[in-house]
Amino acid sequence: MKCSVFIATSLDGYIARADGRIDWLEEAHRSAPAGEDFGYQEFFDAVDVLILGRRTFETVRGFPEWPYGEKRVVVLSQTLHQLPADCSPSVRLTDQSPAEIVKSLKHESFQRAYVDGGATIQSFLAAGLVSDLTITTIPILLGSGLPLFGRLTEDRPLLHEKTQVFPNGFVQSKYRVR
Repeated sequence: MKCSVFIATSLDGYIARADGRIDWLEEAHRSAPAGEDFGYQEFFDAVDVLILGRRTFETVRGFPEWPYGEKRVVVLSQTLHQLPADCSPSVRLTDQSPAEIVKSLKHESFQRAYVDGGATIQSFLAAGLVSDLTITTIPILLGSGLPLFGRLTEDRPLLHEKTQVFPNGFVQSKYRVR
């Protein structure tokens, strides 16, 4: 099973403000040409399950609409013990390790997971489970916040596949983990 990352960061490597807000990202998206989704829909259509960290899940729940439709969503949390009653039936909660989650999803015949959320991405990278990353760099410096990457116990060599520069200054790079 492939575990893929598709995420945006500030130029200084933050995915959210320290309190989890992504207002800067929402503002940056206003500069996007009409109809431009930076490859998100194509990526989303190619995954069959999402693995979100609790904070990302809580952020997404605050959106006007649930963005994932009926696609299976697994929320990884050590602190949340029950999902909100109004959650989509496609959402499930787990406190399993990344390796256990992947094993379970493979057993259910899922083929490609979208891994999202800073701590979740970091734990999947540390476990050697991320197969590819698509990182869109937004031309803004936040100075502080929640970083995309954290400590690793060993190097994770990447193979650069492609970089695309968009007219509004977004720079998207795709990497495969070796």
